[in-house]
Amino acid sequence: MFPSVKEQFDIIKTGTVEIIPEEELLKKFENSLKENKPLNIKLGCDPSRPDLHIGHSVVLNKLRQFQDIGHNAILIVGDYTAMIGDPSGKKKTRPQLTFEETRENGKSYFEQAGKILDLKKTKIYYNSEWLGKLDLKELINILSKFTVQRILERDDFTNRLKEHTEISFHEMLYPIMQGYDSYAIDADVELGGTDQKFNNLVGRDIQKKYGRDQQVVITMPLIEGTDGYEKMSKSLDNAIGITEEPRDIFGKTMSIPDVLIYKYFELCTKLDLNELKQIKDTLEDKNSNPRDAKRKLGFELVKLYYDEETARNTIEEFDKIFIKKEIPDEIPEMIFDRDKMKLIEIMTAGNLADSNSNARRLIEQGAVNINGKKITDVNLEVEITNGMIFKVGKRKFLKLIKQ
Repeated sequence: MFPSVKEQFDIIKTGTVEIIPEEELLKKFENSLKENKPLNIKLGCDPSRPDLHIGHSVVLNKLRQFQDIGHNAILIVGDYTAMIGDPSGKKKTRPQLTFEETRENGKSYFEQAGKILDLKKTKIYYNSEWLGKLDLKELINILSKFTVQRILERDDFTNRLKEHTEISFHEMLYPIMQGYDSYAIDADVELGGTDQKFNNLVGRDIQKKYGRDQQVVITMPLIEGTDGYEKMSKSLDNAIGITEEPRDIFGKTMSIPDVLIYKYFELCTKLDLNELKQIKDTLEDKNSNPRDAKRKLGFELVKLYYDEETARNTIEEFDKIFIKKEIPDEIPEMIFDRDKMKLIEIMTAGNLADSNSNARRLIEQGAVNINGKKITDVNLEVEITNGMIFKVGKRKFLKLIKQ
């Protein structure tokens, strides 16, 4: 049922930052193999935002690896803990969500996670199933197992204390409640980004205090976004969303810095160890072109979130637009009943720019083409003809249809 202990360990260790402790993971693999019993692998997800990008996929891919080698993937949506708000990496108290908001976001998380996990083999829980049933007596019992000093060890809290920034008391409950999840489902392993290390180690503490075998904590790196230096985030506009259109996933992948190519391959795709080695060898070859590796990376990402045929069609369309400099087969159309219109007005009406000032900036930067001719006159009044093609930047097109 399971691969050998060495094979399992080699697969799981790839791409990790820490395995705490490694010897315990090896022991768990040995016992699992001996007893023919799968391990419980926990991943807690914070439904504070409903949209996932490939930065989130790093831990989801690791959970899928555990799933593929025969272990139980357990996805916990923190609908109850999200009402507290995870203080990890935060310099101030996060706004609290309502229970209804966390449930709605959690539903969206499930659907998107299904692009990576085999949901038929995934156990999914809301932590309100047990946290919502705790009475004050049991809560006091749980809290008595921790000291204030232990909770204040986390950097986020100590930094805020030094800066005289308020720490709300409910925030201190977050790691304890998340740790209680590990006890509730009897987790053998918990996955998380490096920013979750403290929370996950609290899970080990709680299991020990309740007399359970302690979970192994595996931390995964936080990946940089398409800008190459900031952590991937939709708010920073440097993210590749897993539900974006195939052409956008591929196009954004082609824009990443070369130094991130292998990291994305290792953490965000499903290539095996031999394929990853080939990618690494190719990238280290001075005669190779990084663009070819990015094309393959874009192909693998579109294939992962859609299918192989869509990935092949996306590459063909990309080559047609950016290498052969042709116009894509399907572009948005807009009907006009006027003979003339200012260029800026056309751009905002056709969603080529989100404001007049943005349209003006794009024109001044030379990013606007009409029928293949670059336009730099911000005051241009366009004589509208049927079928004329507007191109803004590398990926935005619009065809005008005159009535």
